Amino acid sequence: MTQVLVSVGSNIDREFHIVEGISALRELNPNCHCSRIFDAEPVGFEGPNFYNLVVEFQTDLTLTNMVVALRNIESRWGRKRDSEKSQDRTLDIDLLTYGESVRLQDPTLPRNDVYKFAFTLWPLTELCPEQVIPGDLQTYAQAWSTFNKNQALWPVFDFYL
Repeated sequence: MTQVLVSVGSNIDREFHIVEGISALRELNPNCHCSRIFDAEPVGFEGPNFYNLVVEFQTDLTLTNMVVALRNIESRWGRKRDSEKSQDRTLDIDLLTYGESVRLQDPTLPRNDVYKFAFTLWPLTELCPEQVIPGDLQTYAQAWSTFNKNQALWPVFDFYL
Protein backbone atom coordinates (compact mmCIF):
# COMPACT_ATOMS: atom_id res chain seq x y z
CA MET A 1 0.00 0.00 0.00
CA THR A 2 1.15 3.51 -0.83
CA GLN A 3 0.37 6.65 1.14
CA VAL A 4 -1.35 9.32 -0.94
CA LEU A 5 -1.87 12.96 0.01
CA VAL A 6 -4.37 14.96 -2.04
CA SER A 7 -5.67 18.49 -1.81
CA VAL A 8 -9.38 19.06 -2.25
CA GLY A 9 -10.92 22.44 -3.05
CA SER A 10 -14.18 24.00 -4.19
CA ASN A 11 -15.59 27.48 -4.56
CA ILE A 12 -18.89 26.59 -6.26
CA ASP A 13 -21.50 25.27 -3.82
CA ARG A 14 -18.38 24.51 -1.82
CA GLU A 15 -19.84 22.71 1.20
CA PHE A 16 -21.75 20.30 -1.02
CA HIS A 17 -18.80 19.61 -3.35
CA ILE A 18 -16.29 19.16 -0.51
CA VAL A 19 -18.57 16.59 1.14
CA GLU A 20 -19.09 14.79 -2.19
CA GLY A 21 -15.35 14.88 -2.98
CA ILE A 22 -14.42 13.33 0.35
CA SER A 23 -17.18 10.77 -0.03
CA ALA A 24 -15.74 9.80 -3.44
CA LEU A 25 -12.22 9.55 -1.99
CA ARG A 26 -13.61 7.25 0.70
CA GLU A 27 -14.75 4.97 -2.12
CA LEU A 28 -11.04 4.54 -2.91
CA ASN A 29 -10.27 3.88 0.76
CA PRO A 30 -12.80 4.30 3.58
CA ASN A 31 -9.98 5.02 6.05
CA CYS A 32 -9.22 8.54 4.82
CA HIS A 33 -7.81 11.08 7.26
CA CYS A 34 -8.78 14.71 6.68
CA SER A 35 -7.31 17.98 7.84
CA ARG A 36 -9.58 20.75 8.96
CA ILE A 37 -11.32 22.62 6.20
CA PHE A 38 -9.99 26.08 5.45
CA ASP A 39 -11.72 29.08 3.91
CA ALA A 40 -9.29 30.63 1.41
CA GLU A 41 -9.37 33.54 -0.97
CA PRO A 42 -8.69 32.51 -4.59
CA VAL A 43 -5.11 32.92 -5.75
CA GLY A 44 -4.51 34.34 -9.22
CA PHE A 45 -8.08 35.37 -10.04
CA GLU A 46 -11.19 37.07 -8.65
CA GLY A 47 -13.99 34.85 -7.44
CA PRO A 48 -15.73 33.43 -4.38
CA ASN A 49 -13.61 31.97 -1.60
CA PHE A 50 -12.65 28.31 -1.66
CA TYR A 51 -12.96 25.59 0.91
CA ASN A 52 -9.70 23.61 0.96
CA LEU A 53 -8.38 20.64 2.88
CA VAL A 54 -5.90 17.80 2.53
CA VAL A 55 -6.84 14.12 2.64
CA GLU A 56 -4.46 11.24 3.40
CA PHE A 57 -5.14 7.59 2.60
CA GLN A 58 -3.44 4.37 1.54
CA THR A 59 -3.91 2.86 -1.91
CA ASP A 60 -2.92 -0.12 -3.97
CA LEU A 61 -3.60 1.80 -7.20
CA THR A 62 -0.64 2.53 -9.45
CA LEU A 63 0.30 6.18 -9.90
CA THR A 64 -1.32 6.25 -13.34
CA ASN A 65 -4.54 4.68 -12.05
CA MET A 66 -4.60 7.09 -9.08
CA VAL A 67 -4.39 10.09 -11.42
CA VAL A 68 -7.22 8.65 -13.53
CA ALA A 69 -9.34 7.97 -10.43
CA LEU A 70 -8.91 11.56 -9.18
CA ARG A 71 -9.75 13.01 -12.60
CA ASN A 72 -12.86 10.81 -12.77
CA ILE A 73 -14.03 12.14 -9.40
CA GLU A 74 -13.56 15.71 -10.60
CA SER A 75 -15.38 14.97 -13.85
CA ARG A 76 -18.29 13.39 -11.97
CA TRP A 77 -18.85 16.79 -10.32
CA GLY A 78 -18.59 18.91 -13.45
CA ARG A 79 -14.86 19.61 -13.82
CA LYS A 80 -13.89 20.12 -17.45
CA ARG A 81 -10.33 19.05 -18.32
CA ASP A 82 -10.01 21.79 -20.93
CA SER A 83 -10.99 24.60 -18.55
CA GLU A 84 -8.66 27.42 -17.61
CA LYS A 85 -6.38 26.93 -14.60
CA SER A 86 -7.34 30.03 -12.62
CA GLN A 87 -11.12 29.95 -12.42
CA ASP A 88 -14.00 28.84 -10.21
CA ARG A 89 -14.19 25.11 -9.52
CA THR A 90 -16.93 22.74 -8.43
CA LEU A 91 -14.28 20.28 -7.31
CA ASP A 92 -10.50 20.41 -7.64
CA ILE A 93 -8.52 17.38 -6.44
CA ASP A 94 -4.75 17.47 -6.82
CA LEU A 95 -2.32 14.66 -6.11
CA LEU A 96 0.29 16.16 -3.78
CA THR A 97 2.35 13.06 -3.00
CA TYR A 98 2.35 9.42 -3.96
CA GLY A 99 4.45 7.56 -1.40
CA GLU A 100 8.06 8.73 -1.54
CA SER A 101 7.94 9.34 -5.30
CA VAL A 102 9.84 12.30 -6.68
CA ARG A 103 9.07 13.16 -10.31
CA LEU A 104 9.83 16.12 -12.53
CA GLN A 105 7.47 15.03 -15.32
CA ASP A 106 3.68 15.06 -15.17
CA PRO A 107 2.45 14.39 -12.57
CA THR A 108 5.16 16.33 -10.74
CA LEU A 109 5.72 14.86 -7.28
CA PRO A 110 5.63 16.24 -4.77
CA ARG A 111 3.32 18.78 -6.37
CA ASN A 112 4.72 22.31 -6.22
CA ASP A 113 1.55 23.43 -4.40
CA VAL A 114 3.12 21.99 -1.23
CA TYR A 115 5.61 24.86 -1.24
CA LYS A 116 3.49 27.48 -2.99
CA PHE A 117 0.11 27.74 -1.27
CA ALA A 118 -0.89 28.21 2.37
CA PHE A 119 -4.17 26.39 1.67
CA THR A 120 -2.09 23.28 0.92
CA LEU A 121 0.81 23.53 3.37
CA TRP A 122 -1.16 24.49 6.49
CA PRO A 123 -3.52 21.48 6.19
CA LEU A 124 -0.52 19.22 5.46
CA THR A 125 1.11 20.54 8.62
CA GLU A 126 -2.00 19.66 10.62
CA LEU A 127 -2.38 16.21 9.08
CA CYS A 128 1.24 14.99 9.08
CA PRO A 129 3.50 17.61 10.67
CA GLU A 130 6.52 15.39 11.27
CA GLN A 131 6.42 13.62 7.91
CA VAL A 132 9.38 14.45 5.68
CA ILE A 133 8.43 15.91 2.31
CA PRO A 134 9.51 13.42 -0.41
CA GLY A 135 12.84 14.46 -1.93
CA ASP A 136 13.35 17.11 0.74
CA LEU A 137 15.08 17.09 4.11
CA GLN A 138 12.38 19.06 5.90
CA THR A 139 9.06 18.09 7.41
CA TYR A 140 5.77 19.76 6.57
CA ALA A 141 5.92 21.57 9.94
CA GLN A 142 9.42 22.87 9.18
CA ALA A 143 8.31 24.08 5.74
CA TRP A 144 5.31 25.82 7.31
CA SER A 145 7.49 27.54 9.94
CA THR A 146 9.42 29.37 7.20
CA PHE A 147 6.49 29.87 4.82
CA ASN A 148 5.45 33.41 3.84
CA LYS A 149 2.01 33.44 5.44
CA ASN A 150 0.56 36.38 3.53
CA GLN A 151 -2.20 34.36 1.84
CA ALA A 152 -5.67 34.93 3.32
CA LEU A 153 -6.77 31.68 4.97
CA TRP A 154 -9.03 30.80 7.91
CA PRO A 155 -9.88 27.46 9.55
CA VAL A 156 -13.57 26.62 9.39
CA PHE A 157 -14.10 25.50 12.96
CA ASP A 158 -17.77 24.58 12.67
CA PHE A 159 -17.42 22.27 9.67
CA TYR A 160 -15.58 18.97 9.99
CA LEU A 161 -15.81 15.73 8.07
